[in-house]
Amino acid sequence: MEDKMSELDLKNADRRKFIKTAGAAGGVITLSAALPGALWAEGAPPQVPIGQVVGFTGSAAEYGTFYQGAAQLALDQVNAAAKEVFGGPIVERLISEDSNTLPTPAIEAARKLVEADGVPAIIAAWSSGVTVAVATSVSIPSGVLQVGNGTTSPLVSVLPEDKDADLLFRTSPSDALQGVVAADLARGNIIPDYKFETAASVYINNPYGQGLSNAFAAAFEKRGGKMLAEVAHPEEVQPTYRAQITTALKDKPDVLLLPTYPAHTAQILKESRDIFSYTSWQFTDANRSKEVLDAVGGKDLAGKLGTVPSADPESPSYKSFAEAFRESSGQDRIPPFTETTYDAAMVIGLALAKLVADGTTDASKITGRALSDQLRPIANSPGEKIVGGSQDEITKALQMLRDGKDINYVGAGGSVDFDDNGDVKTPVAIWKFTEDGDETVKIVPADEIASE
Repeated sequence: MEDKMSELDLKNADRRKFIKTAGAAGGVITLSAALPGALWAEGAPPQVPIGQVVGFTGSAAEYGTFYQGAAQLALDQVNAAAKEVFGGPIVERLISEDSNTLPTPAIEAARKLVEADGVPAIIAAWSSGVTVAVATSVSIPSGVLQVGNGTTSPLVSVLPEDKDADLLFRTSPSDALQGVVAADLARGNIIPDYKFETAASVYINNPYGQGLSNAFAAAFEKRGGKMLAEVAHPEEVQPTYRAQITTALKDKPDVLLLPTYPAHTAQILKESRDIFSYTSWQFTDANRSKEVLDAVGGKDLAGKLGTVPSADPESPSYKSFAEAFRESSGQDRIPPFTETTYDAAMVIGLALAKLVADGTTDASKITGRALSDQLRPIANSPGEKIVGGSQDEITKALQMLRDGKDINYVGAGGSVDFDDNGDVKTPVAIWKFTEDGDETVKIVPADEIASE
């Protein structure tokens, strides 16, 4: 496998020959035998582009600009720190391509990033279906690092194509966790006077929807509930979901779970209400959406509960991120997984910084394999904790790396301690719709979530 990956790295290096590595005369900088602090005394560091596959159109279009803005913020902070510490930026640019929130367009977008733009790393994606498609068809075969920013499918933890490659990571937790919290919520273990004996689901037929529905069903039944039906619908937005709703509601479940995307959710809820007079809904992360609220209306949604992997809004890292994001983007709301998108870009940036600090002077040597090997060293213990969101903290991180010291990045979305599968474990929030928005009700800390 090592020989195969070396071959892939060489291929990607060839693709990136056009990337400028600035030096005294435009050539390669000679590494001095001096201390790391003198590394870039006579020239600027190498630069590479970073890719992003994001849904600007399709069923999750409302999130695209938020996720692009979060990734740009992180890489801008890395570059600002690099100018101070290394004498110049290390990220050439962020290249964001539209996934249409569907696998096939996402694959083409990723191929463009790898083959035309020569990126060694891609932030992808919010949709687990997109994540798996990009990983299996593009990033892993090409030796490119991929970090999922909202990827939650349990399948990603055991994706066969990544077993030996170790090129697929994510900064959002597996839905094996959200499924457990959703089941605890539905069975009355979290909110007083909120409990159901039977449930059904209508889910999007991709790794996200199936994974979360299955995780909820298993945990719900383990806690004494009865799962009456799990009904899939196509990834493409449909004009009607009457057949799926009919099947899901056939045995009159106490609650209907909806592991599906905003555009699908909006139509399913309207038909559930208008045709079947059914409004007992419990929501998931992808339902926490302005599109859903605008389509269905606050009158029928207000007070309805859901779950979402979430940062602790009172944590220093999230507060720093939120302040910086609002200032940089001009946005007054922060949708789910915006903070984990920032973290995905940041861990790539810090891994890049470590390669530079360790003496990499040639941009063609900054490959997916090289970046992957640095993710755990910059994000896991041991090392001094670096709080995400703050420019001062990111500058401190690069200075420590240049001085040969260990860092332990603490993300805006929570811990980014990557395990052997490239997974992290973060808190899960209970949230509810209000008449004109949504709000967090309770945070379930990561260490309080049962394994099943």
